[in-house]
Amino acid sequence: MENILNPSILSANFANLESDFLELERNNIKKIHIDVMDGNFVPNITFGPGQIGCLRKISKFYFDCHLMVNEPIRLIDSFVNSGVDCLTVHVEACTHIHRTIEYIKSKNIDCGVALNPGTSIKDTENVLDIVDKILVMTVNPGFGGQKFIHSMVSKIEDLNELLYKKNIKNKIIQVDGGINIDTIDKVYNIGVRDIVVGSYIFEGESIEISIKNLINKIR
Repeated sequence: MENILNPSILSANFANLESDFLELERNNIKKIHIDVMDGNFVPNITFGPGQIGCLRKISKFYFDCHLMVNEPIRLIDSFVNSGVDCLTVHVEACTHIHRTIEYIKSKNIDCGVALNPGTSIKDTENVLDIVDKILVMTVNPGFGGQKFIHSMVSKIEDLNELLYKKNIKNKIIQVDGGINIDTIDKVYNIGVRDIVVGSYIFEGESIEISIKNLINKIR
């Protein structure tokens, strides 16, 4: 059950990430979500390949890297070399989304395509068969701690229906944004099995208690 949770380290204690990592490991977390922001596609600036490379040296987590950057194809080599296990790119940020995804796949890592709340799932229709996962943003990207957009539940249901109609199987649907004790069951109950959680895990009473609360809500 813990494999469903994907803690977003954007909300972690940057001054003591190693301690937070150890606490996640003690609670059987296997992957972390790394939000890369360029100050252009979204307002904030966060991690670069150098920082991720340093984190790779102290962790065996599956590094799920979410690129919120314009024209990510120009940065793929740097992030692959930093040790990420998956790169997810935004359909809105790519002039040539198919080319970008094919290039990521050529690096023998996992690949995802992300959709902002205002973007139609139809915009990803031509790449659904070649990605490993589809990330549905349940907040507008760029900041942690935002409120869950409830209309995204029907969007996820529509995505499930589209995958079924196209007979596209074994795709991971991931959500990111506003997930807490009150919202996690809303996405879990419609089949989401990769749930990014940031503020609720890292800013609560403790990482351990927060993880247990989330798991118990969907168990």
